[in-house]
Amino acid sequence: MIVVTGGAGFIGSAIVWKLNQLGEKEIIIVDELGQDDKWKNLTGLNFIDFYHKDDFISMVMDGNLPFEVETLIHMGACSSTTEKDADYLFDNNFRYSQELAKFSLTHRAKFIYASSAATYGDGSDGYSDNEKLLFNLRPLNMYGYSKQLFDAWLYKTGVIDEVVGLKFFNVYGPNEYHKGDMRSVIHKSFGQIKETGKVKLFKSYNPQYADGEQLRDFIYVKDVVDIISFFIEQKDKFGIYNVGTGDARSWNDLVKSVFNSMGKPANIEYIEMPDYLKSKYQYFTQAEMKKLREAGYTKEFYSLESGVEDYVKNYLIPGKYLDSKI
Repeated sequence: MIVVTGGAGFIGSAIVWKLNQLGEKEIIIVDELGQDDKWKNLTGLNFIDFYHKDDFISMVMDGNLPFEVETLIHMGACSSTTEKDADYLFDNNFRYSQELAKFSLTHRAKFIYASSAATYGDGSDGYSDNEKLLFNLRPLNMYGYSKQLFDAWLYKTGVIDEVVGLKFFNVYGPNEYHKGDMRSVIHKSFGQIKETGKVKLFKSYNPQYADGEQLRDFIYVKDVVDIISFFIEQKDKFGIYNVGTGDARSWNDLVKSVFNSMGKPANIEYIEMPDYLKSKYQYFTQAEMKKLREAGYTKEFYSLESGVEDYVKNYLIPGKYLDSKI
């Protein structure tokens, strides 16, 4: 079986969709559905069974899973960069991940997990995915620190070369609809344009960047799942890898791509940034992608314009989810 934790979430459900495209249906989804619309991500997917995350970890720790695991793709975590409950993040993002890693290594299952570009903090120490540089990083929020803790634990226990960690940069695309304030700016912009005809972006408080010219490495979720499927197939590839495009683009570029895809003239208003964000704001992120390329991944990434166009025209405008029947 292939187990996907967080399999009803944004990236997790996209992974299941990609596996279905490749003909894989022997999939177990692990998640917590809660009271939002995350369940809708599952409706077009093919999988064997679904387990609540608490039930799953109990079975793992008790040694009574009713199936064998070949690959465990661990996307389940609290992904909110503004979450303030440090104990919750520690237990959910660090301790839970430890137990799944131990299980995978003991049972010789390939373990692929989600780290984050949030581990890089303000980027002053660069964006290298060289594991030896892990301890130089200073995350700006507890979410990023919880991810760094797990990366560092794998390194210190000597098993970083037996697992695959993926440092996701700014991922956008279909099936993120339930994420509330953690949705991509593309999704938020689409709604703002439909409602008001304009988009609001934060002003810049760094003299090196004009308003809206803050830079991010945006990557389409379809590229993300292509990279994950590469590591599933490549049984001998391990370590931590950046998952971005290596091409930083501005918020203005991103929003203008949304306007273009909707056939609307660009209309951007720059607003004040909340005080609590000013000290934690990243003005520039750009993944170093040399390591992934050297591992043998050769597929070209969607450009920002082509990714936004596909997302807006084929999913947001018609209101569609990723569907394995398509």
